[in-house]
Amino acid sequence: MINVVTNEDVICIDGNVQRSGIKVGTVYSFLVDGMLIDTGTQCLEAELIPIYEHQSFDLVTLTHSHEDHSGLAPWIQRHKNVPIYVHPKGINICAQHCPYPKYRQLTWGVRTPFDALPLGDEIQSRSQEWKVIYTPGHADDHVSFFHEQTGRLFSGDLFVTTRTKVIMDSESIPIIINSIRTLLRFDFQSLFCGHSGYIKDGKSMLKQKLDYLENLSGEVGKLHKEGCSIDEIAQMLFPKKYPIIAFSEGEWDSRHIISSIVSSIE
Repeated sequence: MINVVTNEDVICIDGNVQRSGIKVGTVYSFLVDGMLIDTGTQCLEAELIPIYEHQSFDLVTLTHSHEDHSGLAPWIQRHKNVPIYVHPKGINICAQHCPYPKYRQLTWGVRTPFDALPLGDEIQSRSQEWKVIYTPGHADDHVSFFHEQTGRLFSGDLFVTTRTKVIMDSESIPIIINSIRTLLRFDFQSLFCGHSGYIKDGKSMLKQKLDYLENLSGEVGKLHKEGCSIDEIAQMLFPKKYPIIAFSEGEWDSRHIISSIVSSIE
């Protein structure tokens, strides 16, 4: 199911993914000044194509190469004939056929290969110049886009929620913290998030996430110093076992939060 709304002259395309009538996730694409930021996921292709057929845009920029953000890039490349940009670390990933586990294929669909161009430090849309900010932690090729004059920040998957409970084994909480600190140095208020959409008080919310992660890191460090194991710390701080842990066969787990923090201490 797709909902399209406009916030601050940004067209927000909200893709609601359901399986057997159960909502499994929401993914946003954004269209601003002739630039499409992220493309949505392949499993919503039938609903997204009519939107993209009737919208005018000159280029696509990806916050990162994950399939829920790049799923429609192959179709756009074939049918819209516009350039698609990603951080240089994501170019080879985009060129691969479906380079992700089966459970993610079942969730988001099968993304076929496409050719991406490398992002630099800035990107030009029709009338606006955007700063490209390297913000790794969730993915090695993750970037955010900032337009200084309007104060709009597009943060991909860096925010999502103020209180992170599970992460992928490839993610790093200390690196995410550094990336959030980087973004908070910029003068923005509204934030456009790849999974939470438009957040009017985005800077305040991102600061809340930073405070949570910093406090969590301090607590993990204290327990680690006291001799607690990673599993013991995870059980104390995150006793709930979320369904995605079993569904992903452990690629997502609260334990990865602890281990990424501990690895930065040792």
